[in-house]
Amino acid sequence: MALQANASENQRDLALLGFGEAARAYVRGWQQAGVAVDLTAYDVKTDTSGPQRQQMQEAYAAAAVVGVPNASEAVSRAEVVFSFVTADQALVAARSAQGGLRPGCIYFDCNSCAPRTKRAAAELVADVGGNYLDVAVMAPVHPRLNATPVLVSGAAADRGVEIMRSLGMPVRTIGPDVGQASSVKLVRSIMIKGMEALSAECLLAGRTLGVEDVVLASLSESFAGIDWNEMMHRNLERMMVHGRRRAAEMREACAMVEDLGLPGRMAQASANWQQQIGEQTLSPLQDEIGPRSDRVLAAVTGSNARRRA
Repeated sequence: MALQANASENQRDLALLGFGEAARAYVRGWQQAGVAVDLTAYDVKTDTSGPQRQQMQEAYAAAAVVGVPNASEAVSRAEVVFSFVTADQALVAARSAQGGLRPGCIYFDCNSCAPRTKRAAAELVADVGGNYLDVAVMAPVHPRLNATPVLVSGAAADRGVEIMRSLGMPVRTIGPDVGQASSVKLVRSIMIKGMEALSAECLLAGRTLGVEDVVLASLSESFAGIDWNEMMHRNLERMMVHGRRRAAEMREACAMVEDLGLPGRMAQASANWQQQIGEQTLSPLQDEIGPRSDRVLAAVTGSNARRRA
């Protein structure tokens, strides 16, 4: 069944599962570009009481998005569905939405999951006549918003590419099989998120021992052209802000590696360190670099550790 755009100015009914940083970035990009979409969203944070629920409802209103109470209702009118949840919730989101999916809908799973997780979600979508696309978002969504490059794989990849391009999304097809796009993202993440974890451990150990500046200078001599001070502190900030989400992604990377018969030790260690720093829920943007590192040290060691003179 081929889906048709709405008669009113070719406007599409589009559903969002999850309304965190990535979803909001794409919505902002679509709106700035004047893309005609009618947006409905569901986020699990509205299932809670208190500040999180209120903040999410305010985010819906600010983005001119209709928030609904469950995933099934969110997708019930949609010809196109985008899933932007954390890696550990991607399969849960697909299962929760399954009953409301329209036959012929296009389901873009943009989460950083192991290929086996994506294939399980694809089966749920296929069971109700939907078309599942494995999507890998290949760069941070800021500052490019909907212009962030993506890879896509799946049987309906050609149709998916057509839709994404109409939404101003630079997309490249990588193959016909679910799991191909996600495998590229997660193999890359072993390096990128692993480097974040390694650099945080190096930086904090050096700071505690009072040799941070000497270590950074030595690295700059060995690897010319890299601003190690800037890179390491940027990595630490990313872990502070996004560590829990990155940890979920790295656990999926570990599952993928283990499915290959490899041990996955580095991916698992990266997940543990990302989780530990992310759980501190620190606000790095309010701090200078030095105090920021000291606060992380104090949080993860349970002490008042700070740079030694």
